Amino acid sequence: MESDVVRYERSGPIARITMNRPQYRNAQNSAMTYALDDAFYRAKADSPVAARVVNTSSGAGLMGSVGQANYAAAKAGVAALTQVAAVELARYGVAVNAIAPTARTPMTERVFAQRMRAPACGFDAMDPANVSPLVVWLASAQSEGVTGRMFEVEGGTVSLADGWRHGPAASREGRWEPEQLGPVVRGLIAAAPAPAPVYGA
Repeated sequence: MESDVVRYERSGPIARITMNRPQYRNAQNSAMTYALDDAFYRAKADSPVAARVVNTSSGAGLMGSVGQANYAAAKAGVAALTQVAAVELARYGVAVNAIAPTARTPMTERVFAQRMRAPACGFDAMDPANVSPLVVWLASAQSEGVTGRMFEVEGGTVSLADGWRHGPAASREGRWEPEQLGPVVRGLIAAAPAPAPVYGA
């Protein structure tokens, strides 16, 4: 299936979705529809389904990135999409996870030239091929039971990223008045862990 926005290709059990226009590369909610058609109709026919979706987010979407508000917001949307889709699609036998890779790309080579430069010898931590084994594993039958997760991968390091959680709270009977909230909010901030710094801050 192909349009001027999305190209969907299947090779055996593997489906690949490519955004044909850079400005649509984060429109994964639309692309996912194509990828999941097969799993949906198999489930409706009571056929066994063991499908996998691996979305691509970014550290910018998890932590924010100075000067890239639009990109960070789009990639944060991919993280939220992954969490919700994992729950909604579980009944069809579809596991949905995401990766936030750090690797050399045309974009990162321009922005982080020194960090992304390939070494003269030894292990190339920024080689994009380092990301592939995790994607292969997540797309395989071995990943059964793993869904709704966000993984960061850089070089030889794989880590699990954890999203927003409810923090300290303050309650009262009835509505707060604006003048009452100053010490309350400051107390909540003091009781909470410091947020992770935004990239580039």
